[in-house]
Amino acid sequence: MAERNDWAAIVSPWHLDEYIPGFTVPVAAAATILPDLPDGPVPDRMSLLHRAVAEAVARVERPLLLAGDCPTARAALAGLQRRHRDPAVLWLDAHGDFNTPAITASGYLGGMAIAMLTGRTPGLFADPLDLRPVPDAGVILSDARDLDPAERDALAASAVLRVPADPAAITAALAGLGGRPVYVHVDIDIVDGAELPGLRFPSGPGPSLAQIEACLTAACSAADVVGAGIACAWLPAHAGDPGTRDAIGRLIGALG
Repeated sequence: MAERNDWAAIVSPWHLDEYIPGFTVPVAAAATILPDLPDGPVPDRMSLLHRAVAEAVARVERPLLLAGDCPTARAALAGLQRRHRDPAVLWLDAHGDFNTPAITASGYLGGMAIAMLTGRTPGLFADPLDLRPVPDAGVILSDARDLDPAERDALAASAVLRVPADPAAITAALAGLGGRPVYVHVDIDIVDGAELPGLRFPSGPGPSLAQIEACLTAACSAADVVGAGIACAWLPAHAGDPGTRDAIGRLIGALG
């Protein structure tokens, strides 16, 4: 695909429904999502936040979401679906994000993001955002080295395509999508935990930051990437570290 340099950064400095002070933003933002969230259940507060994100994403041609968690991707995809009929998803993450309320061991909503996108969490949110579930075959999951047992079984029973965090493997997987537009999501915790201190959910040995840069560059060359998201899942005390800013900047650069 031809290289484009027209990303519009949408910044959502939240982890679930918790605001992150000092959230790292190494680029100019087209919009920063700062709604006034009333007291109430976490999913209800997230619904209001995600509605604002979806509306911001729908207003720009090529959104780049910078968020503090993975579930905000449901808002990004809902916004993209207003402009593109059937975006596929390339998901780079140390985790599978395929838990549901029925199988989760922890109850953590951040571990359910792909399940949300594929329609496996009906009724979880008061506002479904008019999100059309992505068919399993339209999801490519890269790495996912850290899985819960029930999550592993659920993925094995699904049609989600799993590939290593390797540029050639990702390029080949994208070629099988038949030219569909693609949303690319990368959770920073895919990077080897020793290379990036301060991650909220480190997962031990894994690909280097340089390897993930190469994966993102390959994806943008191989597919029509119409939107992207980076889950900046740092511990709050490390959200403004120089290393944090450098890592996010490098990933943005790899996206073009």
